[in-house]
Amino acid sequence: MPELPDIAAYIDALESHILGQPIEHVRLASPFLLRTAEPPLASIEGWAVREIRRIGKRIAIGVDGDLWLVLHLMIAGRLHWRPKGAKLRGRQNLSAFDFPNGSLVLTEAGAKHRASLYVLRGEAGLRSVDPGGIDVFGSDLKSFREALSAENRTLKRALTDPRIISGIGNAYSDEILHAAQLSPIALTHKLKPEEWERLFTATRETLDLWIKRFRAEAKNSFPEKVTAFREGMAVHGRYGEPCPRCGEKIQRIRYADNETNYCPRCQTGGKLLADRSLSRLLRSDWPRTMDELEALKRR
Repeated sequence: MPELPDIAAYIDALESHILGQPIEHVRLASPFLLRTAEPPLASIEGWAVREIRRIGKRIAIGVDGDLWLVLHLMIAGRLHWRPKGAKLRGRQNLSAFDFPNGSLVLTEAGAKHRASLYVLRGEAGLRSVDPGGIDVFGSDLKSFREALSAENRTLKRALTDPRIISGIGNAYSDEILHAAQLSPIALTHKLKPEEWERLFTATRETLDLWIKRFRAEAKNSFPEKVTAFREGMAVHGRYGEPCPRCGEKIQRIRYADNETNYCPRCQTGGKLLADRSLSRLLRSDWPRTMDELEALKRR
């Protein structure tokens, strides 16, 4: 799922392509994409784009008349800039927004189409789709700690809850926790003051690093290869590869369609975190340390 750094890059690219341009026509290939009926989708045609902003992991495009197009890309939704009038062929092409200088096309890979489009009116409409998480760049350590510790949750869950923090998902939570040298299953109510400071700093610095990198790329071309697995990431998507800090092999916890990647030496004091599916299978044989895991591999 595109997260804050990806959305920031999309917004920069969109501002350079469509800001001030009128939406001439909207083409909808999938009727299930549109989640609102009033105002009608056709009501935004002919109006010029005046503002583009981020709402959590959503992209909000504001036009004259105090109307907003809000796109939620979910897991597999992506935006593409194509020649004006580009045809919507195949199941992946869901919609197109035609401008005088080109067409913004929304695609979604996979059989399950979860991306969504809303047409909303005014600030009240935007608030209705805002999960309410804090902006980490607009908060201080105190407000950051209060938000994450309102309930006793694991750090992984707290960081990825859009009602707590805005724009962070599976990929960047892995990177943040590695930078802070904290376990993904550490509980918010048990963190020490210095650990809160490390987490707050790591969150801001990690996001800022990737935002700047993607924005630099977006200056040269429209972001066409948005992915959760990026060259240069420390742990996310790097299971079995060496940790860039200590050289230990990156481990993972798998659950449903997601996995959490971490370094056992840097983050968990050398302990392996139980993978639900594997620990159920191995039961008491589940290795607790890297040494035990290596011993199992040599059998």
